[in-house]
Amino acid sequence: MLRFKLKEMLAEKSFQEGRRITMVEVAEKTGISRITLSKMANQKGYSTVTDNLDKLCAYFGCTLSEIAEYLPEEK
Repeated sequence: MLRFKLKEMLAEKSFQEGRRITMVEVAEKTGISRITLSKMANQKGYSTVTDNLDKLCAYFGCTLSEIAEYLPEEK
């Protein structure tokens, strides 16, 4: 299962820029709907398209491994 680290990325960018960055702002800058961003941040096991990951990497200036991590399914 993939876990998206969107909340962590938001917190880090907010800290670096010295201001609060919201999901609405990320949605406006990336073209990804706020609902999709919210699901990525809060819904366990949410599946998204690679285009969204590409846009988030460009927005945050990071690699894919900084946006998402693989967690093995518990048996």
